[in-house]
Order: sequence, then C-alpha cells, then structure tokens
Amino acid sequence: MEIKKDDLISTEIKQLLEDHLHSMTLHSPPESIHALDLEGLRQPDVTFWSVWEDEDLLGCGALKELTPDHGEVKSMKTSSGHVRKGVARLMLEYIIAEAKNRGYKRLSLETGSMEAFLPARLLYEKAGFHYCEPFGGYAVDPNSVFMTLEL
Repeated sequence: MEIKKDDLISTEIKQLLEDHLHSMTLHSPPESIHALDLEGLRQPDVTFWSVWEDEDLLGCGALKELTPDHGEVKSMKTSSGHVRKGVARLMLEYIIAEAKNRGYKRLSLETGSMEAFLPARLLYEKAGFHYCEPFGGYAVDPNSVFMTLEL
C-alpha cells in the first residue's frame, strides 16, 4: 500500500468521495453531516491523501489545520472492496505522524454516534483517541461524537 498526497482530480477519487458523502446521508440527518466536499478538501488548510495498491484506490484521509497546534482528521474512507484490510489504520497512522511532524499538540475528529459508525469509533479508540466535548465550530449533536488525541 502506498499513500500519496492527492490533487483530488482523478475520477477514482471523485467517485470515492461521492460514495463517502452518499453514505453519510444514509446514516445521518443533513444537519449532522460534517464531511467535506471536493471544494472543502481543496482549501489551503486541508491536506488530502489517497491510499493505492498498484492502480487500485484503497482509501483516503485528510488533515485540516484548526490552529497552529491543533489538527482535525477528515474524510477517512476505505473503498468498499478493501474494507478490513488495514487501509483505515494505515491512513490514520499516517495522519497522526504528519500531525506530530507539524508540531500539533492535539488531533481531534468528529464521527457519527450511530451503529454504522462503530467500526470507525473502535479504530480511533485503538489509536488512543478519547471522547471529548465538541471542538472548533462544532456544537453538541446527538448524531455526533467527538474524539481527541494528545500528541
């Protein structure tokens, strides 16, 4: 598996991100969907990576800078044909390492509170994230959980 900084122009990436946004609509009401679209991921405070094996897109993830010492994990998604192969774990480890390299003291995330998001929450827990209050511009939401990792 190879992780590459991505320019968000390939059809494979666009399709994976469309799938990501669509899956959010299946499990969350519109006001509780915080996934970034293509334009949101192209902002200067966001770095986006994709995970490949040869010509196969396996997944993606992003890191958004909230402050000079606080980052947010965004757009974690594994391609449907590659679930449970370690793609998300690899991407998360990469994002954590990048956050440390940038000198962040904390890395946070928002994910869904529903059963469909349990695998993601377990992944974050295993990586050392713990539950916290909303951060940044987020508000308390019964459909969201917030997690943070001190670096």
